[in-house]
Amino acid sequence: MKQPTVISTFAGCGGSSLGYKLAGFRELLAVEWDNNAVETFKMNFPDIPVYHDDIAKLSGAECMKLAGIGTGELDVLDGSPPCQGFSMAGKRKFNDPRNSLFREFARLLKELQPHMFVMENVTGMVKGYMKQTYLTIIAELRACGYRCKGEVLNAMYFNVPQSRERVIIIGVRNDSRIDPGHPKPQSRPILLKTALCGVNNDAENRFVKGFLAEYAEKHPGGWNTDNDIYKKIKGNLAGAISTKWCEWDRVCGTLPKSEISTTGIIHPDKNRYLSLSEMKRITSFPDNFKFTDRHHGIERIGNSVPPKLMQAIAGHIKTEILEKIK
Repeated sequence: MKQPTVISTFAGCGGSSLGYKLAGFRELLAVEWDNNAVETFKMNFPDIPVYHDDIAKLSGAECMKLAGIGTGELDVLDGSPPCQGFSMAGKRKFNDPRNSLFREFARLLKELQPHMFVMENVTGMVKGYMKQTYLTIIAELRACGYRCKGEVLNAMYFNVPQSRERVIIIGVRNDSRIDPGHPKPQSRPILLKTALCGVNNDAENRFVKGFLAEYAEKHPGGWNTDNDIYKKIKGNLAGAISTKWCEWDRVCGTLPKSEISTTGIIHPDKNRYLSLSEMKRITSFPDNFKFTDRHHGIERIGNSVPPKLMQAIAGHIKTEILEKIK
């Protein structure tokens, strides 16, 4: 079989792209509009062409021209449409305009007609009243000519030292006669002490100060902040829900995409926040992956698909679907 091909939409800094690369894919084009994400992507993938603009402006014809392919020739169209409108961490607005970006993905899918697609999003889209949106997405993807199957996968079972659940929708073009499927768990959860062994910490470590340092001395353990202790020290609960606490003998929880004021992920020693180097380890980015700075690096990591999770998905679809199609 020839080296399988992929186009990555909503590519971000390249978490998915790295996963496909590790699984032996050749990426023909990345589509991304955020300036820092594009800058980061180009630092790490200098040989992959990037369409740096709004995906709504990209026609299927131009996309194929940039990638050097014709209709039906691409193996995989990959995409992680922005998920803030679905996220359990947000207000989960049904009519959030960000929820409609999947239609741009579906539009390109219909025009390109790749052998298959992979679409990733947060689990909030399949919970409660938001499930109707999920069913709408599935219906629209099927209308493009694909058999689809969605499944919740937790990255911690795919060699990622982080508990991070994501909905992975895999679709196979109707004429292939092969049903979509997902990879089985590949690893046991990796404890933080194992993940951070030998890490080279950044010089820009951010230390815990003020009331949070006082709280750290009384933290009873666990990932979440104890609201009663926190409020007693600070006087209010502002920032409590966004401040998490790592422990050496546990798997790290899901890293957010930002640090605001005193919020963030606290190192097990409780005297500082996690460094960017540690965050890369926890999300399965290699130590030599480049980010422009800490602030943007945290944002890029928080918005990315963990590379090792995508490597598992890409490896599965390569052997279980694409090799059987061709």
